[in-house]
Amino acid sequence: KHKITGDTMREIEASQITSAVKQLFIKASYHLPEDVKNALLKAIQNETTNAAKQVLEILLENAQIAAQNDFPLCQDTGMAFVFVELGQDVHICGGLLEDAVNAGVEQAYDEGFLRKSVVEDPLRRKNTGNNLPAVIFTEIVAGDKIKLTVMPKGFGAENQSRLKMMIPATTPDEIVDFIANEVIASGSKGCPPAVIGVGIGGSFDTVAHMAKKALLLPIDGHNEDPFYADMEKKILEKINNSGIGPMGVGGKTTVLSVRILAAPTHIAGLPLAYNYCCHSTRHADIEL
Repeated sequence: KHKITGDTMREIEASQITSAVKQLFIKASYHLPEDVKNALLKAIQNETTNAAKQVLEILLENAQIAAQNDFPLCQDTGMAFVFVELGQDVHICGGLLEDAVNAGVEQAYDEGFLRKSVVEDPLRRKNTGNNLPAVIFTEIVAGDKIKLTVMPKGFGAENQSRLKMMIPATTPDEIVDFIANEVIASGSKGCPPAVIGVGIGGSFDTVAHMAKKALLLPIDGHNEDPFYADMEKKILEKINNSGIGPMGVGGKTTVLSVRILAAPTHIAGLPLAYNYCCHSTRHADIEL
C-alpha cells in the first residue's frame, strides 16, 4: 500500500488517513479504554458506600452496553481533537493532511451516529452540521510513519478546566492546593470520577496543550520523575479526600488519575493549566 520514493521518503495516501481517523473516532466513542475499566473496578473495591459503588457499577454497565450494541458511551460525543505525529520522512499524497483528517471526522460523526456539537461562530452559535473543523495538533518527529491519536472531548468536563499564570516563587504545595481546590470547587459539574491532565511550564499557549496531552497518558501510570510523581499523588489524594465522590453522590473516588507533563519555561514565569476530563477519557490511536 505504500511505496518508497528515492532512498528515504515514504508515501502515504491521504485516503488512508481519512479512513483511519473515521475508524478511530467511532472506536473511541463506543469503547471505554482498558485502563479506565481497570481503574473503575479498583475504585469499586475501594469504595465503602453503596451509592458510590452503584454509580461506578453503572458506568461499567454503560460501557458494556455501548460496546455490545455500538452505542456512544455518552450523548456528548465531543469536539474532535486529533494529535498527529508526522514522521519527517513521510510524504502525504492525494490531498492535504488537514483535509484528510477533517474528512475522517465528518464520516465518523455521520456514519457512527455521533452527535454533532460544533458551532461555526462562538457568539452566533450556528451548528456546522458536521462537527467540523477538528482541532489538529501536528508534531514533526523522526521516521517514516504517522501516528494518529484522536480524542472526542465533551465540554461538560472541558468547561471545568483552568489556566493560571503563576509567579516563579510559587511552591509545589501551592500548585497542588490550587489544582485540588479548583477541582473540588467544580463539584459534580464535570461528571466525576475525573481524570486530570496537568501542564506546568512552557508558555500561556503551550501549557494548555500539555495539559490536554497529559490526558493521553496511561491513567494507571505516574510521572517518571519522582518529584512530579509525588505531586500527582498529593493532588489525587487531596481531591479524593473531599468526599465529592462519583457523580457527586459522596465517596472516595472523585478522580481516577492525575497526570503531569512539565516543560522548560521563562525565568519570569510559571504557567500552569489543568484539563478536566470525565472518567471515559475517550481516545484511540494507530500508527500508519
